[in-house]
Amino acid sequence: MVHAFIMIKTAAGKSEGLLASIRDLESVSTAHIVAGNYDIIAEVDAPEVYDVLKAVSSSIQGLEGVTDTKTYIAMD
Repeated sequence: MVHAFIMIKTAAGKSEGLLASIRDLESVSTAHIVAGNYDIIAEVDAPEVYDVLKAVSSSIQGLEGVTDTKTYIAMD
């Protein structure tokens, strides 16, 4: 199992609306609005690294209002 943290930037005023959509994605275990350089941090669990990348590129980046993402794969 691969565990990853996805940092998500959103368009102005879109974070709260996107949070529920992100939490509803199958591979997302949890997501939170945060203060800092990114607006939302999501945790993803998937069988393979490819599945994490697919979740980010197809599901998260495909949501209207998502402007940028950064993916960190957990190494432990």
